[in-house]
Amino acid sequence: MAAMDLFGRRWALRILWELRAGPLGARALLARCEGLSSSVLYQRLRELTSSGIVSPSADGYELTRLGTALGHALRPLDEWATTWAQEQEQEHEHNDQEPTET
Repeated sequence: MAAMDLFGRRWALRILWELRAGPLGARALLARCEGLSSSVLYQRLRELTSSGIVSPSADGYELTRLGTALGHALRPLDEWATTWAQEQEQEHEHNDQEPTET
C-alpha cells in the first residue's frame, strides 16, 4: 500500500510519466505539468527520490531502474485511458446528435 499512497499523491504519476523518455530539469517538468507549483514539484521529487524511483542527474531528474520498470507498467494504463477517452468522446458526440424532446 505504500506504493499506492505515493503514486496517489497529486502530480506523482504525471511527473513519472514526463520522465519516461529521459532526464528533465525542474523547469522542463514545470512547463510540461501546467498547474504544478514548484513547491509541490520539489516535494514529489524528494518523495520519489527517497523511494528509489527517481534520481538526480546531471540533466535534472531521471527514472532509476525501478522507475523505468514502473514506466513500462504504466503503459497499459495509458492505453486503457486513451480507449476510455475515445469512448467518452464518442458517447458525448452521440448524445449531442440525438434530437431533444420538447
